[in-house]
Amino acid sequence: MDFTLKNTASNSEARAGILKTDHGTIETPIFMPVGTAGSVKGIHVRDLKDDIEAQIILGNTYHLYLRPGTDIIEQAGGLHKFNGWDGPILTDSGGYQVFSLGDIRKLSEEGAKFQSHIDGSSHLFTPESVIDIQRKIGADIIMAFDECTPGDADFDYAKKSLALTQRWLDRCVNQMEKTSPLYSHHQSLFPIIQGGVYPALREEAARHVTSIPSDGYAIGGLSVGEPEKDMYAMIEVVNPILPKDKPRYLMGVGTPVNILQAIDRGVDMFDCVMPTRNGRNGMLFTRNGIINIRNKKWADDFSPVDPDGPSYVDLNYSKAFLRHLTISGEMLGAQIASQHNLAFYLWLVKEARRQILADTFKEWKEEMVVKLAQRL
Repeated sequence: MDFTLKNTASNSEARAGILKTDHGTIETPIFMPVGTAGSVKGIHVRDLKDDIEAQIILGNTYHLYLRPGTDIIEQAGGLHKFNGWDGPILTDSGGYQVFSLGDIRKLSEEGAKFQSHIDGSSHLFTPESVIDIQRKIGADIIMAFDECTPGDADFDYAKKSLALTQRWLDRCVNQMEKTSPLYSHHQSLFPIIQGGVYPALREEAARHVTSIPSDGYAIGGLSVGEPEKDMYAMIEVVNPILPKDKPRYLMGVGTPVNILQAIDRGVDMFDCVMPTRNGRNGMLFTRNGIINIRNKKWADDFSPVDPDGPSYVDLNYSKAFLRHLTISGEMLGAQIASQHNLAFYLWLVKEARRQILADTFKEWKEEMVVKLAQRL
């Protein structure tokens, strides 16, 4: 993997770069559609490539491990062969999913014991097993196993949690060194920075991960219940410590405004289920603000969903028609809304990149965050 920084805005930390993997080149900043179970919900691979113009997608270790199982994926020749996506893939380690299980999981020095949300069966994730699972999945970028610290954790809990994540990271690195990719492409391990909303812990975490040579670094444990101002503050603590010549990945974030604010603070990579999940529930993101397509005001509005926005291929359906599909519970409504939102997110980071390269990002971003936060 190779990362080349092309430009940093003169009045911002916003960066434009090129990330090269064995499955293709990624232009940053980038948003990565989430394909939890190996597919982006409701979206064909051809549409991801041709209409949405995705450059990299995500899979999730926890979900793929439980179903269809890593043995099936390995028999297929890895996730790329299994799902038909021939571009880069990143896999989350499953740490966040284990965190979200609440009472049906238990953490120890060994790892995380949990019950499957599917059938209640018991399982154990260790740093070593999570690396082995991600080797079988075959993603280009794999994540270290961590504990996702709750957003409301007190300092003592966050400190103990970070120490556990750091010890687990050392074991992940050792397991990476002891094993090799199962397929014919390189896999890069990204450490995850935790530490809650405490600057001293975040600084310690950032310095620890940078002591380990890596192809990139992830910022985790944000957008998990803490105020937005704290999320931005933690990014500002971490990013000056991270190497300028490595990509920075903010995990699980977020709204269009969150993404632009994080780009302004030097983040390169993003993922979130929001475009597809909110789309399925009737929330649409546009250049002029947010639409709840279920509202009656759109029932006789025959204009396109985003008339002032980019021209999304085959997505110029009217608000009235999309509202009809959504209210009727038609699957096509959820598909159109998901595809629209993903296309919008990919347009947003592409336009941010263009503005960074032109050194006009800061002014453009200040105008956009006001528009994007509006409810239409």
